[in-house]
Amino acid sequence: MILVLRALGVGDLATAVPALRGLRAAFPEHTLTVAAPDWLTPLVELVGDVDNVIPTDGLDRVEWRGPVPYWAVNLHGRGPESHRLLQAAGAERLCAFRCPEAGHLDGPVWHDDEHEVHRWCRLLRWYGIEADPGDLELRRPAPGRVSVGATVVHPGGKGSARRWPPARFAAVARELARAGHRVVVTGSPGERALVERVVRGAGLPHTAALAGRLGLVELAALVAYGRLLVSTDTGVAHLATAYRTPSVVLFGPVPPHRWGPPPDRPWHRVLGSDRAAAGSPAAAGSPALGAPDADSALGSPDDVAAGSGDGRHRPHPTLAAIGVDEVLTAAAEAERAGRDRDVRAGRDRATAA
Repeated sequence: MILVLRALGVGDLATAVPALRGLRAAFPEHTLTVAAPDWLTPLVELVGDVDNVIPTDGLDRVEWRGPVPYWAVNLHGRGPESHRLLQAAGAERLCAFRCPEAGHLDGPVWHDDEHEVHRWCRLLRWYGIEADPGDLELRRPAPGRVSVGATVVHPGGKGSARRWPPARFAAVARELARAGHRVVVTGSPGERALVERVVRGAGLPHTAALAGRLGLVELAALVAYGRLLVSTDTGVAHLATAYRTPSVVLFGPVPPHRWGPPPDRPWHRVLGSDRAAAGSPAAAGSPALGAPDADSALGSPDDVAAGSGDGRHRPHPTLAAIGVDEVLTAAAEAERAGRDRDVRAGRDRATAA
């Protein structure tokens, strides 16, 4: 068995997909098991290369029955707590970043200023395993009851520093609706007040408010079959990357070069400075900056869509500087790039036939 620790949230799992696929290819005869929060299981199943999920609660002891793992792989953080958790599993080999505090002197050195996807691919390469950082796609779920072709506006974000003002989200949603978009606003149960505020401000029908009405797979389907996504840097933005849905992602304390979509995909537009200071007070509170580990905040179902929902917003200055017109311009550019991509793909298919 290959045991992988990734006990975080939606975006964290999405950025680990290339590494998981690399492990699957390297160990086809082994069971690939991921230790992750139980609520993430439906999304893990969309990765398509994982055999089992062991439910975890933060970095509590991982419980499982079966043989001692052949390899234990830390895709969670730099240690030491996550290293110690996997060391307790007694695997033949620990694949992890070098961490003297945990007595692990093997592995590459952790670099803070590195894209999350490339981080885990680099870790595996150090151990002789190839992983393609562009292999980010998830399986496309059946649309089910979700609206196909909707434009998704997602105002939530973990922590007030990563949340754009609701009035601006409402203005964007209103202008997109005027331009013919079928706009829906998503969020978790804890985001109902925020989502309803955006819906009212945009003049949308109350049915456009989807806070707490979608499961994780339904949210994935909504994005997968969507026309456009507008959100801050949160888990749903990584779903748009996975499904190649045109998107506009607003960044604040977390710089795009560390958590943004691949820069060679023009249908994903990022706004916000890529020079956000990791040492700023707003950044210091973000588990996405620095080195996540056992001590970092655990994602939750509410984090998929959310934050406090209490209406108090103090966005990072970089995020606060983004204007409504910038977002609308970026949305038009993302859609145009997506259409051009689809036309080229159609021509390629016709030529191949």
